[in-house]
Amino acid sequence: MAMEVTQVLLSAQSVDATVRKHAEDMLKQFQEQNLASFLLSLSAELANEEKPVNSRKLAGLILKNALDAKEQSRKHELVQRWLSLDVALKSQIKACLLQTLSSTIYDARSTASQVIAKAAGIELPHKQWPELIGSLLSNVHQVSPHVKQASLEALGYVCEEVVPDVIDQDQVNKILTAVVQGMNANETNVEVRLAASRALYNALGFAQANFSNDMERDYIMRVVCEATLSPEVKIRQAAFECLVSIGSTYYEKLAAYIKDIFTITSKAVREDEEPVALQAIEFWSSICDEEIDILEEYGGDFTADSDIPCYYFIKQALPALVPLLLETLLKQEEDQDQDEGAWNLAMAGGTCLGLVARTVGDDVVPLVMPFIEENITKADWRQREAATYAFGSILEGPSPEKLTPIVNVALNFMLSALTKDPSSHVKDTTAWTLGRIFEFLHGFSVENPVVTTANCQQIITVLLQSMKDTPNVAEKSCGALYFLAQGYEDVASTSPLAPYFQEIVQALLNVSHREDANESRLRTAAYETLNEVVRCSTEETARLVLELVQVIMTELHNTLEAQRLSSDEREKQTELQGLLCGCMQVIIQKLSASEPAKFALMQYADQIMNIFLQVFASKSVTVHEEAMLAVGAFAYASGPNFFKYMPEFYKYLEMGLQNYEEYQVCAVTVGVVGDICRALEDKILPYCDGIMTQLLKDLSSNQLHRSVKPPIFSCFGDMALAIGENFEKYLMYALPMLQSAAELSARTQGFDEEMIEYTNLLRNGILEAYSGIFQGFKNSPKTQLLIPHAPHILQFLDLIYMEKDM
Repeated sequence: MAMEVTQVLLSAQSVDATVRKHAEDMLKQFQEQNLASFLLSLSAELANEEKPVNSRKLAGLILKNALDAKEQSRKHELVQRWLSLDVALKSQIKACLLQTLSSTIYDARSTASQVIAKAAGIELPHKQWPELIGSLLSNVHQVSPHVKQASLEALGYVCEEVVPDVIDQDQVNKILTAVVQGMNANETNVEVRLAASRALYNALGFAQANFSNDMERDYIMRVVCEATLSPEVKIRQAAFECLVSIGSTYYEKLAAYIKDIFTITSKAVREDEEPVALQAIEFWSSICDEEIDILEEYGGDFTADSDIPCYYFIKQALPALVPLLLETLLKQEEDQDQDEGAWNLAMAGGTCLGLVARTVGDDVVPLVMPFIEENITKADWRQREAATYAFGSILEGPSPEKLTPIVNVALNFMLSALTKDPSSHVKDTTAWTLGRIFEFLHGFSVENPVVTTANCQQIITVLLQSMKDTPNVAEKSCGALYFLAQGYEDVASTSPLAPYFQEIVQALLNVSHREDANESRLRTAAYETLNEVVRCSTEETARLVLELVQVIMTELHNTLEAQRLSSDEREKQTELQGLLCGCMQVIIQKLSASEPAKFALMQYADQIMNIFLQVFASKSVTVHEEAMLAVGAFAYASGPNFFKYMPEFYKYLEMGLQNYEEYQVCAVTVGVVGDICRALEDKILPYCDGIMTQLLKDLSSNQLHRSVKPPIFSCFGDMALAIGENFEKYLMYALPMLQSAAELSARTQGFDEEMIEYTNLLRNGILEAYSGIFQGFKNSPKTQLLIPHAPHILQFLDLIYMEKDM
């Protein structure tokens, strides 16, 4: 096989699907039959200068995928597989990789540097490959620029792959020296400077000690600031990316440099190309993030003189920073895409302005208001849009006392602009701004409310009218209505929206039927808003909410009737079914909250459950998830009466619990088992064997995503609570599983935040399981069965009590 690997790799990239499939199968077979030989062949292919670029690149990519995967359990498997390979064989592979760094072909070098980092990510934490950093550093001191470039790139990737304490300080110092020298203006090769700048970005997390040393910090800062003035746009961009990272990582070390940084960032924002200017704005956004976090952590417990680690860089820069950001708002693009994802200077500036407002509060308002007043009525749409965007951006942060009088003056003007402004851009931003007004201000001032019974009708009329506008404007108008409704969430008996409930619901349903409802997330926004309107409705509109049950069931029925759809239409149909099931869930939850409404809902019980069963039978995954959640709400509302639907529903419940591929479906189904346990109590007994068998299988499976395991433990608790001492037959399986999960949760010292968060979820699940079991057995003589497990349980509680990452 080694002889023909080149041809197979080329065939695996063929445009002919048959040739491609045959080649992929051959590679898979080779990998399964002789992994060692397979990996060695790939590394030899990558290193061989005689071979075609395309076969070398693919060889490197397959090699990289043999060392790493996104999915945690798969990654663990690959790491163990690599560690168990013969040491001599791994040395040969690593020698090929290092040799490839000298290749004259950029793609081969770059791929090799990524594979080296993946191997280093596995080996360095196990104290293997100790000579790697030294080899890469000696390469950096070679004369050939392409070898320097590739070795710096590899160093950067290695730093990205491993945690700082894996590399000793002496080596860290040498890496930083090599990288910073590579960035230096004396380095004439552009590719080398760029690779060094990108490597520094990845190495900054290792530089704690160096940033604590004044001389070393000054040197690094000087080189980075000089690189922001490089003639090469990519180097300038990479240097600003380093500054952004320094702003986040070493905020407390910035005081001496902040004036110079302001000078270079403002020059970049005003004069440089967009990718560079965006990073320059991002620097100030990152400083805002740091200061917001610091000020939130210290709450209101400090005065301006308090000794807290906030340097108030934003407050000091305010008089110059705000005008700079306001200038960017006028740099919109004529054809800018108004959907999500279009990121340009104006959007970056507005986002940063919003963060500034959150950082300094009231102080931002007098600096922004003159800009708004000057531009809001100008003939050029750009000026009107910028003024509106500026206003919307500063609505979170300043106090309601400061903003409410201004908003009360502006509201009429904005409602008028939303329907009458000739520019779609202006209407889009106006609708977004109205949404922010309702989100942040409409419930605050009792004496001087923004939304009153006097202006409520006008607001609703305008929003419903603008839902007929272009999809992007209609979507933002739905968003504004969503926040308007949310402001009445805690109103018990009567709501200013009640008189318009039917009109609002009809308008939102009309939006969902628009031909262009798939554009700009419009249909999704309409249903999300409808859900919020239902959620925040009051008793006086309960009858209308009940009528909506029939409407949504009819819509769902129509989606099931459609035959012979193209794959594109099928996808849209599935999405619509998901939205309709989500809406049913909210309606059921709302009506279940009061006894009379729940009683009225139950007259449709058979119809409701029947339509859900039809949705499951149509076998679409996303809908499966939404429909499951709706059935959970319905089971909760039905109580013991849900039992009659179990024979038909159980097969779908089982399918959900077996769905390892779409693990979110599995997780949702586990949650629904809990809902059914609470609804049926001991009536669930006939189904317990099947459910518990599947849950125990799920826990033992390596295929299932780890995030599903905590809810499974909670589910044990729900079931034990439902069936009481009948849970006895499952104790011998459930308790050892809980014990080993508890032991696993004890071994997370020194892990990253993601792992700590997962551990906390796991512990919550275990605690919910134990408390459900304890309560289930509370008044039973069989409590004795739990006694042997008491030491483990107490040990687990003790561990949690001592834990600092609670």
